[in-house]
Amino acid sequence: MEKKLYRTTLSDRRIAGVCGGFAKYFELGDATWPRLVWAVLLLVAGISFWVYLICWLVMPEEPASPGAPEEQ
Repeated sequence: MEKKLYRTTLSDRRIAGVCGGFAKYFELGDATWPRLVWAVLLLVAGISFWVYLICWLVMPEEPASPGAPEEQ
């Protein structure tokens, strides 16, 4: 099965689902570690804001799984 990088839609989504998507892709469980990495990179090198924004625009949302509750 081929792994694909998606933004999360319901689980682990705070702003755009980018960190949740990275957590799922790298099988980290929850999105705590990717969020910490983004926060540290934002403080150290302000470019991470732009990288996050680009990921938000480029990464597709994960497809809805059958039987999943609909987003409101």
